[in-house]
Amino acid sequence: MQNYRDPYTYLQLMFGLFLSATGIVFMLKADLGMGPWPVLHVGLTNHLPLTLGKVTQIVGLIIIISSLFLRIYPGIGTVLNMFFIGFFIDIVDPFIPQTNHLVYQITMLAFGILLFGMGTGLYINANLGAGPRDGLMLGLSKKTGKSIRMIRAMMEIVVLTIGFFLGGPVGVGTVAFALAIGPAVQFFLKFFPERRKSFKKE
Repeated sequence: MQNYRDPYTYLQLMFGLFLSATGIVFMLKADLGMGPWPVLHVGLTNHLPLTLGKVTQIVGLIIIISSLFLRIYPGIGTVLNMFFIGFFIDIVDPFIPQTNHLVYQITMLAFGILLFGMGTGLYINANLGAGPRDGLMLGLSKKTGKSIRMIRAMMEIVVLTIGFFLGGPVGVGTVAFALAIGPAVQFFLKFFPERRKSFKKE
């Protein structure tokens, strides 16, 4: 079984979640567009009396429950991801000002994508479980026999479309996120240490 007692693993996970949440807020305040899931979350806040963080948590919980029907069971990191990204979003949001100056907007967008990629690399390498959305992606891939790349693309197209019609922020930042997030995550996965799974003898 995996050893969950290493405090540095949890420190790495939590710092990764905090950076990811901060990146989301920077992209939101840049007001140039966001990634597919944040577009959906922001779109939902337009129709619900909830903060962005709360909506993020609720959507994550729904995804975890849905994944159970696909026999994808959450790790402790999955649950922490679901709760704390939303929690940190609501904490950080009041401290990041919104701007209408294009140079600042582009800078905030780029910084947000960088932080999100950094945070994703940290929490994935903590090895405590995939995020809720990644778990659902893996479950759908196994269930349908389709490639992970195809399932991810289909999920993000559906989510982005729904978010757009709900009034979520789709724009040049959405395209920038789609192009940059993969290389950013790949870079930080190599940059940050991977916490190895350890096993105990029974």
